[in-house]
Amino acid sequence: MEFVRDFNERQSQLFVLIARFLVRERADAAALAPLIDEDVAHAMSALASTYETSMRGVIYEHRPASLPAQRLVAALTPLLAEAGARGGTAFERDAAVVMRRLEQAAADISAGEPAGSHELLDLLARIFSKPPEPDILGGSYGQAL
Repeated sequence: MEFVRDFNERQSQLFVLIARFLVRERADAAALAPLIDEDVAHAMSALASTYETSMRGVIYEHRPASLPAQRLVAALTPLLAEAGARGGTAFERDAAVVMRRLEQAAADISAGEPAGSHELLDLLARIFSKPPEPDILGGSYGQAL
């Protein structure tokens, strides 16, 4: 978990929000098309690129190449929009940092593993298997940002 060591408070909260979302999404998608770390990396890359582009004043939605990653982006976007409703550029910057770290973590943890690996998702499931606390995912989260 070295990749989260220097997050500020907002980035830490955002990381927890996204990690819990990934754990839930993985469980929901297990029957259809199980998520793998590569899907997470592609989704996080596309979202980070979208936020980075937006910070430069250009509205452009980057899309991941794989269909599971596209589904992940589509499902995560409304949650991020709600969390960042009042955050402006500061939220976009923090979100891009968190997503780039998750992208890198997926690549690093899965390096040397066979294709279709889910090492990062397994790690997140072990850490975040406890039900979420209401103040982290509830209405107060958006206010904290």
